[in-house]
Amino acid sequence: MTHFLIENMAPLMFAALMLFLLMGFPVAFALAANGLVFGLIGIELGLLTPALFQALPERVFGIMRNDTLLAIPFFTFMGLILERSGMAEDLLDTIGQLFGPLRGGLAYAVIFVGALLAATTGVVAASVISMGLISLPIMLRYGYDRRIASGVIAASGTLAQIIPPSLVLIVLADQLGRSVGDMYAGALIPGLVLTGLYAGYILVMTIIKPECAPALPPEARSLRGAQLLLRVLTSLVPPLVLIFLVLGTIFIGVATPTEGGAMGATGAMLLALAKRKLSFGLLKQAMDSTAKLSSFVLFILIGSTVFGLVFRAVNGDLWVEHLMTSLPGGQLGFLIVCNILIFLLAFFLDFFELAFIIVPLLGPVADKLGIDLIWFGVLLGVNMQTSFMHPPFGFALFFLRSVAPRTDYIDKVTGKLTEKITTAQIYWGAVPFVVIQVIMVAIVISFPELVSAGLDKQAPIDLDKVKIEIPAFDSGTDGPPAFPGQQEDDPNADIMKQLQQK
Repeated sequence: MTHFLIENMAPLMFAALMLFLLMGFPVAFALAANGLVFGLIGIELGLLTPALFQALPERVFGIMRNDTLLAIPFFTFMGLILERSGMAEDLLDTIGQLFGPLRGGLAYAVIFVGALLAATTGVVAASVISMGLISLPIMLRYGYDRRIASGVIAASGTLAQIIPPSLVLIVLADQLGRSVGDMYAGALIPGLVLTGLYAGYILVMTIIKPECAPALPPEARSLRGAQLLLRVLTSLVPPLVLIFLVLGTIFIGVATPTEGGAMGATGAMLLALAKRKLSFGLLKQAMDSTAKLSSFVLFILIGSTVFGLVFRAVNGDLWVEHLMTSLPGGQLGFLIVCNILIFLLAFFLDFFELAFIIVPLLGPVADKLGIDLIWFGVLLGVNMQTSFMHPPFGFALFFLRSVAPRTDYIDKVTGKLTEKITTAQIYWGAVPFVVIQVIMVAIVISFPELVSAGLDKQAPIDLDKVKIEIPAFDSGTDGPPAFPGQQEDDPNADIMKQLQQK
């Protein structure tokens, strides 16, 4: 039995972690408890030494000193301030009026605004709840299919997962040991392509089944002509300026992601102040939610650090590496297995848990196989986006369920009885968008230049043209070459003279 435990400590440790998570234990405590328990077992078996745990305090203080992680509370605070200042409401109302004459116009507006909110907030919950509260009643009022309406709102909200300044991209960059700015630059084009795929799905549905997403009737379009153009400018300019302030300064190298997040938080407060929505109550709510989310992330990171320390001490990283590198198909086989694993685990784990538990195990293997870690991180980010949309545990579906009508109600504008939205309708509405996200994973694998196109290109080095110059010997002297700082009584002079003679 002892021999079996020593030989299989790593797989037993990983299996125990999955068991605890499936039983519903909090992730941070399940990670830390697993690490401590198996560390003590390893000490009892003579596999580890008690000195191993002396490294834990330094690891925890290393997390606290990590400047990159400061971007998480900054971007969270920025998103919450913008969500509560009414920017999302103005955008949805204006863009909805702009696309209103088109079939599926409100759905296009939700997708467009979802992408804009993703580029300014980076918080999925804020995007889904805002669009659910504002656009869902309008969609139901004018006859949208409930599955189309709920699916497009939930999916558009999850764009905040992959379009910078996404919180998960910060965590992925930290876990893979890469620059957050490079991760942002690499994820930008795939995020925009995914947005286009969402819009393409709505276009196809309006062609196949026009009644599922009708155009707004003329009486519902209150803004026309110059008034609508002016409203578009006043609604779009502030978020676009904020996007440049945050992402533009990061991409051109003026600011780090942490500094960009700080500027974004300041800009969000200025926008709220300009709208006369900034108040002490608003600041208190935003700071309270930011502190909760940041603490949640850091506790999971501390727990994963404890787990990772012991897991590596029992050669768990070598076990994972051997398991993954022995797969048939080389890089492609590894990528297929990784994405299937992430997709299945996303049914039960959210993106933070996946990023802190699975990515540190897969990253070193990908690096050894010669896979670019920025591209690998973006690929996993697109895949982990499905964790928000998976029935029955997708968080975006829970967020939408919390604001969708649970009972039949009387519409305030038309005065007609409007049917409720069932949980089954929300789930079935999410399925096509999960399929689109899986297709996007295949696109990123097939066309890696979608990620690399956003990165700075470095001039290639031609090794055949590299020259190594060695100082020439002075043939007119009998002594060794005069290297800088070498004295006549240098003890190595005899050796150098012999080399010269040879």
